[in-house]
Amino acid sequence: MTDYSLIETTPAEPEAGSMIETFRAIGYSLETAIADIIDNSISAGSKNIWIDFEWKGSSSWIAIKDDGTGMNNAELINAMRPGSKNPNEIRSIGDLGRFGLGLKTASFSQCRKLSVISRKNESGAVFWTWDLDFVNQTGKWDLVKYLPDPTFEQQLYDQESGTIVIWNDIDRLVGGLNQNDNSSLNKFLRRMEQVKYHLAMTFHRYIDSNKIKLWFQQRELIAWDPFLINESATQKLPEEPVQGGRVRLRGFVLPHKSKLTEVKFREAEGPNGWNAHQGFYIYRNERLLLAGDWLGMFRKEEHYKLARIRVDLPNNLDEDWQIDIKKSVARPPLILREQLKAYASKVRAQAVDVYRHKGKVLQRKYASHEFRPVWVEKIRQGKRFYAINTDHPLIQHLLSSLETKKTSITKLLSLIEETVPIPLITIKESEHPDLQGQPFEDISSDALISLMKLMYDSFIAQGNTDEFAKTAILNMEPFNLYPQLVDSI
Repeated sequence: MTDYSLIETTPAEPEAGSMIETFRAIGYSLETAIADIIDNSISAGSKNIWIDFEWKGSSSWIAIKDDGTGMNNAELINAMRPGSKNPNEIRSIGDLGRFGLGLKTASFSQCRKLSVISRKNESGAVFWTWDLDFVNQTGKWDLVKYLPDPTFEQQLYDQESGTIVIWNDIDRLVGGLNQNDNSSLNKFLRRMEQVKYHLAMTFHRYIDSNKIKLWFQQRELIAWDPFLINESATQKLPEEPVQGGRVRLRGFVLPHKSKLTEVKFREAEGPNGWNAHQGFYIYRNERLLLAGDWLGMFRKEEHYKLARIRVDLPNNLDEDWQIDIKKSVARPPLILREQLKAYASKVRAQAVDVYRHKGKVLQRKYASHEFRPVWVEKIRQGKRFYAINTDHPLIQHLLSSLETKKTSITKLLSLIEETVPIPLITIKESEHPDLQGQPFEDISSDALISLMKLMYDSFIAQGNTDEFAKTAILNMEPFNLYPQLVDSI
């Protein structure tokens, strides 16, 4: 280290107002901000954590209370200090923090008044407040001895110890909203419902193992297990250690819809739907950091939606995995990516088998039938080209139902045939075969089912049987790629 003892120095302290406003722009969502506060409660040994709020328009507030060890005055002031912990220092194995910024940055991202009241060892309660408008006005890093509502203090005297974090002036959520406006109230309640789902997912392993209880508006929160571990039809792949045994992978292939009740199927799809929740689930000390992401290795596709992989990290690999302040981003080291991809490929392959199983059963049930492709190869003047198959039932249905526009549609089909970029497709396919998309893979099942239903109704209207209609659809491109959807019509 360079010796600066004989060199001139000068202070360069950050301007308080500018720095504290910068903290607000780190990028927390409401969900990740509240989850970060709960991390502190868990690290403080809490068994119960309460998330409460009250709608008052622009004066609404949110509070997170716990029954942890609490803090005395000196400890609270230190906890309120930005950067209260060195991210490089060695921490206990169960510590969920890192930067010593979570309480402040998470709170500032949502509110302009952060109050914390705490009680330790049945002693008196202590409290301090960050008022961002006061900091901007004075330009000083000064806490204020202020509590927005004295009833919060009484809540702590009803228990041996604990802490309450209170957010007032929640400008990012309710700034400028009128308390009597029902549409604003409904918007606020929808956002809080999203918070509830996020917490049920983020802390599901803590809840399921009875390490903590989360209470949302005084109601106990039920964990959302993305892996359906307790379902007998869930396939649990062997655990695989990587990175010297410090990181553990375990794949899960969720059951086919036919193996679940309708209620369980809807629960399992999660708040964002089946497709969105496939992929890696990265945990640090059993706390979920990243949910349902293929980490740039694969695309999310319909037929892999049953694949979910748990990745367990200790808290001393944050730098290796580039865990950010918000604890919502994780990037594996380059040296691990091939191992992760290889393991994921096995899980995905098994997931496809389960996904397609119902369709395979249906294909065996219905007799073989002439296959109807959408495109056919033709030779013209010794050269190969591709034409749309006008014998395809969907094309026939279109032409017959729009008889008055048949000439125009035929011309449009001819234009499409003559302008297919075959050389470009050939080059791209040879260079990146794994990036070649499958028909309808990025479109919801409902859209595909509606097309199937159109063809089914057409066949039935022609006097065909149910079995004939389904057989024809199963042997029709692109429906042949999704045989498991036939029963849905």
